[in-house]
Amino acid sequence: MSRVLVTGAASGLGAALVARFVADGHQVLGTDVSPDAPGSTPYLKLDVRSPEDWDAAVAWCEENWDGLDILVNNAGIATGGRIDVETLDEWDRVVDINLMGVVRGCRAFVPLFKRQRSGQIVNTASAAGLVHPPMMSSYNTVKAGVVALSETLSHELSPYGVHVSVVCPSFFRTNLADSIRGADSAMGATARQLIEKSPRSADNIAAVVIAGIKKKQHLIIPDRPAQLAYWTKRFARPLYNRQMRRIAARAHERAESGR
Repeated sequence: MSRVLVTGAASGLGAALVARFVADGHQVLGTDVSPDAPGSTPYLKLDVRSPEDWDAAVAWCEENWDGLDILVNNAGIATGGRIDVETLDEWDRVVDINLMGVVRGCRAFVPLFKRQRSGQIVNTASAAGLVHPPMMSSYNTVKAGVVALSETLSHELSPYGVHVSVVCPSFFRTNLADSIRGADSAMGATARQLIEKSPRSADNIAAVVIAGIKKKQHLIIPDRPAQLAYWTKRFARPLYNRQMRRIAARAHERAESGR
């Protein structure tokens, strides 16, 4: 039985991961920015932008569990847009939550993991951290940063017995679409449509992620579309480039027509 902390646990993939960890018999602390607990699982308010909230989470784990086995940095928002339309304030927001939120979580718990000489960090990135569709500059950038951070820490923390995984799903059905907002409404509408029409649920993704965590896989790509995109980019780059340009052309047409 492992002691697990999950951020962004009130909904979406976070809630699905909490449910599956609990079903497997683990001790779970769910955290989210909301002060209201979403269920009966132990819950702590945690805004990933707040170092003080992270300090409180570490203290909770030490006081109640005498440590932690798995940290799941899952909290995040959806965003995107054309480089000349999305505002710098929107860039600052997604960097602060999706990238620096993960950095703060790692910084908070790594000293504990080092003392234990054990632990596992699981960072939720995205297929957008591996392949980079047009009109998603800010989201692609922060998710690529999470992938790079995860790879770096997988080597840096290995002498302490700490394993690091990074999760890179493509679009799946979740209320993440509700967090899409910003100046580029055309791109937001496209992303919202892709999320809502996906055949994959958060629970589908969570099942594969949990299996990867158990195996201590570093790179967890939990669905077929994300896997195909990743391997196409690596081994068929001309085809990948043509696909990205077609996506750009369609997105440009929709944006210009206001659809």
